[in-house]
This record gives sequence, structure tokens and C-alpha cells, in this order.
Amino acid sequence: MRWRLPVAVGAGLFVVLLAGFCGPDRGVAPDRSAGAGRDPARPRPAASSTTTPPPRRFTLAATGDVLLHPALWDQAGADAASSGRSGHDFGPMLAALRPVVSGADVAICHMETPVAPPGGPYAGYPSFSVPPEIAQALAATGYDACTTASNHTYDRGAEGVDRTLDALDAAGVEHAGSARTPEEAAAITLLEVEGAEVALVSYTFGFNGIPAPGGETWRSNVIDEGRILTDAAVARQHGAEVVVVALHWGDEYRHEPNGQQDDLGRRLIRSPDIDLLIGHHAHVVQPVEPVDGEWVVYGMGNLLSDHSSRRPETREGLLVRFTFTETPIGWRTTAAEFTPLLTDDRGPIRVLDVGRSLADPATDPGLRNPLQAAHDRTTAIVDQRGGIQAGLRPIGP
Repeated sequence: MRWRLPVAVGAGLFVVLLAGFCGPDRGVAPDRSAGAGRDPARPRPAASSTTTPPPRRFTLAATGDVLLHPALWDQAGADAASSGRSGHDFGPMLAALRPVVSGADVAICHMETPVAPPGGPYAGYPSFSVPPEIAQALAATGYDACTTASNHTYDRGAEGVDRTLDALDAAGVEHAGSARTPEEAAAITLLEVEGAEVALVSYTFGFNGIPAPGGETWRSNVIDEGRILTDAAVARQHGAEVVVVALHWGDEYRHEPNGQQDDLGRRLIRSPDIDLLIGHHAHVVQPVEPVDGEWVVYGMGNLLSDHSSRRPETREGLLVRFTFTETPIGWRTTAAEFTPLLTDDRGPIRVLDVGRSLADPATDPGLRNPLQAAHDRTTAIVDQRGGIQAGLRPIGP
């Protein structure tokens, strides 16, 4: 038996509990027509007798890795101190993105690293433990949910998993991809967005060889095609009208998707239960591909990082925004947009919306060449698989 667990864990969030995971209907895709999977006890709004109401629609924005390195928490410490506070303030680093992130109806980040206890100790690569104040900054920027399945999820064991999810909860940011209890692991995050129910699921290629803490393999989700398809189908059966799959995958520092991304990405997005696939891990931007009217975002690069390699591509990232609209044949993607991002690390460290910065006459002239290079490179990469011809458009300033 499967059922909806009626527990609110923040504004607009419900949790779907997957009981009887191996029941007789496993893997059966429910009807995706408009309204399929709705709770029959929840009435639809009454239709006007004289006018046709506009179709329901919402926008969804997503960005890449939040991968904190020491230079970033040093900057956050300096930003906090400049306003007379202790601790770390990551908000100023992300402030330039707030208009587009908070302007989306739902915004999704990827929290790659576990957080430390308040006050530390903190550590960077290869076993991360980062300041927990990052969660509050993500919330203040406008993010509603974070995916948390990554190759660094187990860096600090079960305690790191618990602290990370506790910090996101305290900030009011929902999450998917790792868990504190078996019950949480058996649940699917379901967000209510402008009256639509959106499922968010998250998986990773692995954990850098680190075993599951205490053998608790339920602590985080590994990429498995059958598991992903089943989770998406169950989410749909329990009310999800749009299903978003986030995958931590690909080869680091390579713009080209690898074999797994090519094969699995196209198979997953062709499932009738999956509407959007977003990727991260490569730390550089990868293509955005249209597949049968839906989209695969292979890799969004970094949102916030400071790699020691200092290569320009790791300072660049991607923000994507999709508009979903309810049609007579179900929910469809009716607009696909993107904007390049650039981390200005000249001091103070700031993440910039490239399009807005280029359009702003007050932008430092010394920054215009890096901004233009980021714009040109990112635009070329996202279009490598025909995205722009299929309707992918830049987000205007």
C-alpha cells in the first residue's frame, strides 16, 4: 500500500511516503493527462460560467554546485564582520542573483557539501565540512529547495548528513537526496508551486569510495535507472503533476556529457513520468538538450566555489529557468531560458548574473572582458545540442 503522508514541513511542502515499495504496481506509469493523480478529496476551483480561466503555470529556476572552499568562508567572515556581526554571511556573495532566483515561482539549488557544527572546525577538499550559515544565505537569495545527493554527501558521516538537513530545515529550505531516518529516505519531496504539485528527486553517481555510514545505505540515493523511474511513477500516482530529477554525474572539468549522461539522460526524460532533468558535478557548464519537447540540462557548473586550479571555466556557471503550463494534454514546458553566471574573485568575491552585469553601465570596465568571455563560452556550450534552435532563450536583464 502507498499513501500520502499529510505532514506539512514548511510552506507548500508535502511528503509522499513509499510504503510497500515492491508492491504489485511497481513501475506502472499512471495517466499523465491533466489532473491525473490528484487527490479526489481536494476539489478543483469552481469554473466560471462565463469565462475560461487562464491555464495554470509556474516558473522553475535551478543552479549548479554550492561547493564551499576556505576562501569563500573567509570572505563570508569578512562580510559578516563588515556589518558588525560574528560568524559568516554568504548573502553578499549571492546578492546579485536574488532578482532572478527570488523571481522564480520555485528555485532549486544543489548543496554539495556537508555542514560543520556552528563555529567549526571547517575543512575543504577532499573531505568537506563547511559553515552552516550557507543555508540561511541560500534562503535569503530566494531558493526554496536544495538537492543533497552528491559524491561528498558522506564526507562527514551520518552526523554531516544530519547537520546539513537540520540547517536547511532551520532556514526553511526543503531538500531531497539524503536522509536522517529510514522514513525520511522512503519519502519523496513534493512542493506546491502556484497550485501545482512538483516532485523533486535527487541521486548521485557515488560517494568517492566512502561507505554508507554504519552501513545505512538509505542515507543517500545512488543513480539507478529502475529506482529513478519507480520513484517518479510513485510520485505521479500520489499527486505530482511535474517531476524534476536531479542527477550528480558526469566527468569533472569536461563540457561534453559522458556515456552515462548521454544514454541515461535521454532514456529518463522520455519516461512519461519525468518532466525535467537537471545535472551537476562536472564543475563546468555542459549542454542543454531538447528531447521530444522536454529538456535535459546536463550540467550547470558551479554556483559558488573556489577551485585551486583557477581555470576560468570553473568560475562560470549556469542558471536555467523553465516555464511549465497546464494544457489539455497535461503539463508542458512552454519556455526554456538561461543566463550565464560568473564568480568575480578579485575581491570581494561575488557571483554575478552575466547578462545583467554586461547591461549595467556601472559595471567595472576591468570586468567586462571576463563577463563577455563567460557569456560567449556558456552560450556556445549550452547550444551544442540544438538548444537555441529548439527555443532556449537568454534571460533578459
